[in-house]
Amino acid sequence: MTFDGAPPGGRGVHPVVVLVSAIAEWEAVRGMFQDATIRRYPFGEWFAVEMSPAGAPMEVVFVHGGWGKISAAASAQYAIDAWKPCLLVNLGTCGGFEGHVHLGDVLLVRRTVVYDIVEQMADYYEAIEHYSTDIDLSWLSEPPVPVVQAVLASGDRDLLPKDVKWLNERFGAVAGDWESGAIAYVARQNGVQSLILRGVSDIVGEDGSDAYGDLDLFRARAEEIMRRLVADLAEWLGVFPFHKCPRIPGF
Repeated sequence: MTFDGAPPGGRGVHPVVVLVSAIAEWEAVRGMFQDATIRRYPFGEWFAVEMSPAGAPMEVVFVHGGWGKISAAASAQYAIDAWKPCLLVNLGTCGGFEGHVHLGDVLLVRRTVVYDIVEQMADYYEAIEHYSTDIDLSWLSEPPVPVVQAVLASGDRDLLPKDVKWLNERFGAVAGDWESGAIAYVARQNGVQSLILRGVSDIVGEDGSDAYGDLDLFRARAEEIMRRLVADLAEWLGVFPFHKCPRIPGF
């Protein structure tokens, strides 16, 4: 395995970069592309493969972005600078709120809320709103596969049962993760279209989650979810209007 921080090819412009955050999620994706050449960059690994959505071949770069908001923001900015994607995709897992989503649901994220900001000198909710991001889905007339459009809460911690009701009632969130809020924010600041798809790996209620304290269970569910998300990726790319992206010649 070699370190290579530069993008492959000569033009350095790629239609799609797929960020995968958690280690278990990345290991599942790597296992689906065992013939891919794995390279390294400052935040982990990446590889490129060819996909043919709607019969149009294109190179798709998969990047391990790392867990948590720090790694997510840094790797998202690196990916945008290095590969100049038309579309930045984030595939991963999330914890669903009991009574609002079901185990195995795939969420198409329309808004992210970074909730673990504690502002005590000014307006608490104004600080949270600053990092909340609405994701432009106006290009999507109809999802190509069954999904639930949702607001996703992001914080550098697993969901606490006491926060579920507050996050739902105050922000309309129905699930939570660690990274989506940072990725959506960085993409918006760069003027890059993002697409975030998260599968519900566990349900969090008053008694917590069955995955808490059971890493093997999470890994098994994460592998199943990632296989489904990657299998459906071509369907999403097939409906994305790449021809409207001025950065990508030939689309």
